[in-house]
Amino acid sequence: MGAHRTMIRVLMLLSWATSIGGSAVECTTVTELISFCTTFISNGSPDPYPGTPCCEAVTNLYMMTHSTDNRRSLCGCLMGLVTANNSNSTAIATLPGFCGVPLGFTIGPDTDCN
Repeated sequence: MGAHRTMIRVLMLLSWATSIGGSAVECTTVTELISFCTTFISNGSPDPYPGTPCCEAVTNLYMMTHSTDNRRSLCGCLMGLVTANNSNSTAIATLPGFCGVPLGFTIGPDTDCN
């Protein structure tokens, strides 16, 4: 039942996010989607894989990057999460790679979102 609720929640967020069309990506949406990755971000190991709900959320982030402005917004939001969660910044940065989702930019300490 929990996985079903998770999927519904991801789909609702995605439909909301895509309904904003050309608007910049909202950091609250990014934070909500990344919350599906909390276990991976907090622990990272010994289980090195983020899991399906997390990777679906990262895929939904990718689906929001259809424009340069959206990629910049997403990058800024993710860099804000990296800064706020400095102790878990490596886990956040590795999410796209573990999930096989190219976001169009690298998450790292020297990332310039412009």
